[in-house]
This record gives sequence, structure tokens and C-alpha cells, in this order.
Amino acid sequence: MAKATDTRPASTAKAGTRRSRSAAETEKIRVALTERRDELQGEYDQTLTEIAELQRERLTDSAGDDQADTGTKTFEREQEITLANNLLERINQVERAIDRLGEGNYGWCERCGNAIPVERLAAFPSATLCVSCKQLEERR
Repeated sequence: MAKATDTRPASTAKAGTRRSRSAAETEKIRVALTERRDELQGEYDQTLTEIAELQRERLTDSAGDDQADTGTKTFEREQEITLANNLLERINQVERAIDRLGEGNYGWCERCGNAIPVERLAAFPSATLCVSCKQLEERR
């Protein structure tokens, strides 16, 4: 005779074993994440202002440029935009962590459902994967 098995997904099965945070712990994490997001947003806004100023300077200082000068200016502009995009991505990661905190999923791996070590969250507060799952992702 067939034996009954638990057909719940792994994430649902593990949800019952999760330790819930106190309201004070949750608020402390939320404040830290919000401060980090605001810090990154300020850095992003400043970067955009600097990029705009540099672009104006490049436009007024382009008389007599040859192809090499134009190429250098294009490369520098692309580097600046890449840095700004990286900041924006980090802001999005922190906002996602704040959302996960509100949903009760903060500190739990999105892939396997195991707890993310406190040390990893201290080093990278917007982590969504445990160390093992992150290592597997990076090997691909």
C-alpha cells in the first residue's frame, strides 16, 4: 500500500520552522536598511549631478577634438553611467530587502528556504541567498 507523503513545497514546509523576529528587531533592521537606502540615493543623486556637469563641460570643450579625444570622452561617459547604474541597482536591492522584511521573508534564502547566516546579512544586508546557494549561482 502506498504511503502518504508531504506534498507541500520545500519553502512552505520550512516556513513553520522559521524563528520570528521581535518588533524591536524588525524595526532596527528596517531603520538600518532605510538609512542605507537613503545614503545610496544621496550618492546616486550627486553622481547624476556630476555627470550632467561633466557632460556640459565636454560639450563646451569639444572644439578641435580628433577621433581619439571623442573616443576617450565617450569611454569616460560610459564609465560614469555604469557607476550610476550600479548605484541604482544597489538601491533597488536595499528596497527589495525592505519589502522582504515587511513580508516576513528577510533573512531567509529565496532558493532553498534556509536561514541566511547573520554574518552574511551583516556584511551584505540585502542578501537574498544563503552562502551555499550564492556559491552555486556564481559557478554557473
